[in-house]
Amino acid sequence: MLSLLAVAAAGAAAGASNALAGAGSLITFPTLIALGVPPLAANVTSTVGLVPGAAGGAIGYADLISEQRERFTRLAVPTLLGAVVGTALLLITSNDTFEAIVPGLIAASCLLLLFQPRLTPRIPHAGNEHSPFLTAGLLFSGAYAAYFGSAVGILLLGLLGLFVADSMQHLNAIKILLAGVANLLAAVAYAFLAPVHWGYAVCLMVSSLIGGRLGANLARRVSGDVLRVAIALIGLVVAAVLAVRAFG
Repeated sequence: MLSLLAVAAAGAAAGASNALAGAGSLITFPTLIALGVPPLAANVTSTVGLVPGAAGGAIGYADLISEQRERFTRLAVPTLLGAVVGTALLLITSNDTFEAIVPGLIAASCLLLLFQPRLTPRIPHAGNEHSPFLTAGLLFSGAYAAYFGSAVGILLLGLLGLFVADSMQHLNAIKILLAGVANLLAAVAYAFLAPVHWGYAVCLMVSSLIGGRLGANLARRVSGDVLRVAIALIGLVVAAVLAVRAFG
């Protein structure tokens, strides 16, 4: 019973974190490891369990998402293609390679997000959501979401902030949905092909749904600039944590 309560608390916190910034799996993954779940099983159980958290966040952003249906459809295609590749890679390889490069990727994304207003006028293709560089970035992000997943929301928001000219609240709404569909695709495959711990997964599903809904409400109450800077700073802390875990 205590283990389920711990997982429920982690799921609620992770759902809220993903709606606000990202990095929810940095809460659920170590919780599952601490409860004795092997690393691969903890990774896939976390992925499956956090899918409803994205749904909760999307509900909180429903009006802004409905304004971006065409954009979401267009951006979801490369994200899902990347998720297919990432899912296959996770089932046949280890996490070691991604663990080594992830801290640098997240830190770079945070710096892009932090300095986005100054960088946008100086970078070719910046502000162009039809750029092939955005497509390539979404392919990679989809693969990353399915394969490893930690802080994929921060990676996506860094990309979107550079290439999509819209408010930070609109971008956060799209980020939640893109991360959610990538994780959903991976979760369907893992449900049949990977060692998911279903008791913990179901507990995460319920609690992350609630957390995602509450997190979206909180995110919408802050200004776009505050949200952008807060996410970037949180992401830099996450990058440091991942670096310590990978190289410590």
